Amino acid sequence: MKKNIVTLVDHNSGKTYEYPVLEGTRGPSVIDIRNLFKDTGMFTYDPGYTSTASCESKITFIDGAKGELRYRGIPIEELATKHSYLDTCYLLLNGTLPDHVEHKAFDLELRHRAFLHEGLHNLFKAFPDNAHPMATLSAAVTALASFYHEHLEMENEAEFKEMAHRLIAKMPTLAAFAYRHSLGIPFIQPDIDLSFTKNFLTMMRAYPGGKMHLSMLGHEEIKEIEVRALDTIFTLHADHEQNASTTVVRGVASTGAHPYVAISSGIAALWGRAHGGANESVIAQLEMIGSVENVDAFIERAKDPDDNFRLMGFGHRVYKNFDPRARILKELQDELRIELGLDSELMAIARKIEETALSDEYFISRNLYPNIDFYTGIILTALKIPKSMFTPIFVIGRTVGWLSQWIEFKQDPTSKIARPRQLYTGE
Repeated sequence: MKKNIVTLVDHNSGKTYEYPVLEGTRGPSVIDIRNLFKDTGMFTYDPGYTSTASCESKITFIDGAKGELRYRGIPIEELATKHSYLDTCYLLLNGTLPDHVEHKAFDLELRHRAFLHEGLHNLFKAFPDNAHPMATLSAAVTALASFYHEHLEMENEAEFKEMAHRLIAKMPTLAAFAYRHSLGIPFIQPDIDLSFTKNFLTMMRAYPGGKMHLSMLGHEEIKEIEVRALDTIFTLHADHEQNASTTVVRGVASTGAHPYVAISSGIAALWGRAHGGANESVIAQLEMIGSVENVDAFIERAKDPDDNFRLMGFGHRVYKNFDPRARILKELQDELRIELGLDSELMAIARKIEETALSDEYFISRNLYPNIDFYTGIILTALKIPKSMFTPIFVIGRTVGWLSQWIEFKQDPTSKIARPRQLYTGE
């Protein structure tokens, strides 16, 4: 709605232009400049869209200064500690949390949609055994568009929901298959007797024809704390406003491409180490540091303006306070350490870095607090999940967010094809 008017004065011509200010239910107001070029013949210049709202959304809200994250108005702390990931999926897609009957029906539908078309199995055979699971996963999701071509033309809410439920259910299967293909071991089919998250862990670890787990991968029976930890990570990754990969998904959606092609594009964007791949980089850096005794030296390097070394997993583009997701994962990490008896060298190094940085004025004054990537990598390592699967796990969690954003875009009558302008400085 209109809140007030902003007046722009062109001192060269003496002309003035007025633009309405739109007020959301939370967060900063925005200046509606859709008529700016028509009125003035000029564009705005905003690399990285740091001051530009590209859409109107009712899905996720972030207040970086306060360290606040909400899905459909509900604080992330409540969702991550009192509800399951499937509850969060239902919330993002439908706008409300499910009751017992709705949860059961949603869960049952996803269990039965988790299986892949047999023809899709042949796709995995075309990739080399050492292919990164993210490359395989992105290609497999694109291939799904050929199996479900009817999703290109959807007209009602039921069709949108069927499309979304189908991909949410199949993404863990695709990710697990991509992982097992990278090891050259047989696929494990989904088990409709298992919950969403436990089923994914089982598809990663189980022997063919049975529910015993791959001791060759260093795993024993899946513990409830492991399922809860991974389910929490899925919830924390479910959506994050208009981040880079979500912007890509909305941009591809604007062209009229198949929804699964748009999601595949989001997967490709998420793979970047500045985005979803950051948690892999955190563990790689901890391995490089090697020992608790080396931490102080690397901390000093991070503070040296003449040294290119930077601590991975600290600071965030949006949060200028503690990342609320990181607070939740820190508590979960401490719980895992106690219940699973974990005390690895990597966790000790991470604990030392965390303690030093949180008490050092250099990091405090620059708002360089541990972010979600710092704790996610440590927790997934504690769960004996290899680094190559960190980002696919991010994909599983974020799929519902991308789909919710895609649906919202398609149902918005004001949506247009993405077409940013430029400041041309060439010949």
